[in-house]
Amino acid sequence: MREQLRFLHLNTVQLSKLLQENVPSYKKEPGFEQFKVSERLHGNWVRLYLEENSSEVLSNLGSKVRRQYLDALRALSLSLSRQAAQYDVYSMAVGTVLVLEVLALLLVSGPRALSGKAELDVPLPSPAFSLLCYLLPLGLAALHVTVCTSAGGTCYLCSLPWLTAGGVMVLVSTLLCAVLSALTGMFAGGKRLSKNPPQCNSRSSELDLLILLGTVGHTLSLGASSFIEEEPQTWYFLVNTLCLALCHEIYRNCFLGDDCAPQRCPHAGEDFDGVAAAPQGKSPGPDVWELDRASRRPSPLGALRGPDRWMVLASPWLILTCCRLLRSLNQTGVQWAHRPDLGHWLTSPDHKVELSVLAAVSLIMIFVLVQKRCSLASKVAMAFGLLGIYCYRVAIGNLLFPWQQNNKDISKGITEARFVYVFVLGILFTGTKGLLKSQITADDFTVKTVGLWEIYSGLVLLAALLLRPHNLPVLALSLVIQTIMTQFVWRPLRHNAAEVTVMHYWFGQAFFYFQGNSNSIATVDISAGFVGLDAYVEIPAMLLTTFATYTGPVLWASHLVNFLTSEASSGSALSHACFCYALICSVPVSAYIIFVTSLRYHLFIWSVFSPKLLYEGMHLLITAAVCVFFTAMDQTNTKS
Repeated sequence: MREQLRFLHLNTVQLSKLLQENVPSYKKEPGFEQFKVSERLHGNWVRLYLEENSSEVLSNLGSKVRRQYLDALRALSLSLSRQAAQYDVYSMAVGTVLVLEVLALLLVSGPRALSGKAELDVPLPSPAFSLLCYLLPLGLAALHVTVCTSAGGTCYLCSLPWLTAGGVMVLVSTLLCAVLSALTGMFAGGKRLSKNPPQCNSRSSELDLLILLGTVGHTLSLGASSFIEEEPQTWYFLVNTLCLALCHEIYRNCFLGDDCAPQRCPHAGEDFDGVAAAPQGKSPGPDVWELDRASRRPSPLGALRGPDRWMVLASPWLILTCCRLLRSLNQTGVQWAHRPDLGHWLTSPDHKVELSVLAAVSLIMIFVLVQKRCSLASKVAMAFGLLGIYCYRVAIGNLLFPWQQNNKDISKGITEARFVYVFVLGILFTGTKGLLKSQITADDFTVKTVGLWEIYSGLVLLAALLLRPHNLPVLALSLVIQTIMTQFVWRPLRHNAAEVTVMHYWFGQAFFYFQGNSNSIATVDISAGFVGLDAYVEIPAMLLTTFATYTGPVLWASHLVNFLTSEASSGSALSHACFCYALICSVPVSAYIIFVTSLRYHLFIWSVFSPKLLYEGMHLLITAAVCVFFTAMDQTNTKS
């Protein structure tokens, strides 16, 4: 009995200390009060025990103390569990409402944003509705005061200054009024449309249906912890299915002709004659871009002969082959992460020669695929930069030169990495200078496309420096797939800007996992933040690590800007792509925030759902930066 009471006392003391550290009003907790009662009873039992009283009274008192300790342990455990699962529901609700309002505004404004002007336009409300919108912030402010004064626990929004909290309430009310105003305008436009419905072909595109079902399916899968852990398999499946759908479309157009291909409908208020006769000063929509190109020349698939035709037919299978090779390079997720893969085989010390050969071949492929549209100065900088990357990996002991048997002289490679950084900055500067020059000479379209491609080339060179050597084939095959899709899929099939945008987004997500990333924080390669640095510097390390982690989405988004700028006959394609990119990123994030809020008591909320939420938050910031870049490029198109 003495040992049992001693162990129970130690356990109770441990939990009481945790309670004191986490709960300011711990003295009022029932478990702490029971703990004090248990200690007093335990002291009485010890005094009887020291008096060598072996009567039945000692035994009964010992049993009573033991029960009291167990009750105190249960009460303390319950208090600590309740404290650990205490969420700021008010702040979470306000954040969720903000996200849903932005998503609703994007969805409701879709038809207007995808029109000929490609602008996000919210109509002005009536005076009565405007008065309601002015009164709404006052009502929300009153609700905020009520919640903050009645809340017993800590609340993030309540701890903010009143001016900041008022700004949040104004933002919530403004977005709500914008959504309602856009809904009113949409219904009014729908009534006008019903009088003169556009004549469209009833046959819909299988590719559009796949995009819709894939987006909805992926969004719904985020509500299950197992699907979050194995999300790489979801994106691999979607990309493979996309390749098969493209294969079906290519074969149908090649062997059955364009008459069997689905025709896309023009937007409201447009017809085919109006599209073909669009004035030069106007900006037709992205679908108009496709139809206008189609009306000026015959189908490229029907005109292809010889090797080009065979390459078009073989392109989906080549892409599928590349994706299968990349899946074998890095096993990711949870279920297959422990299995050996090609990356583990290459990074073992016994296969350093094979890794060196593969890295050299990958760097040569990167140079061949990137340099074709660069200026002469950028080509030279790219060649020296890629050579410097190989020297950097040799210096830190990852690779070998052909004349080396083993590299014993290992250093940090700071000089070699900074040598590459110079060429990266030089290429980015050359591309930026070309973009600025295109603002001055508006008629020189080639200068702008070359400048955009050089910025993209600089990002590719930076990615090659930051990625580990066994991931260089991921970068090289990404460029191969982009080249195949551009030359033999998007140009011959003349997909509109929305479809091209979604395909870029899907491949960017797939390449995020091809790198070896997952939804676990443990797979973040923090070594990329120290490339070229002899000490930890917070901002450069943060930026380098972020870029290395999201190399796939960033490079595919940058390629999308290059493709639409060089291929589209009007500037509205970029605005259309920007809207679609923002929408397709916002849908899964908004749904996931609802899932996380509703599943906050789930067993895996901290090990599975929370890391995924961090990834989604960072991905959303990168998406915002991409959309800003889209908008900037669209403004230059509008000016030119």
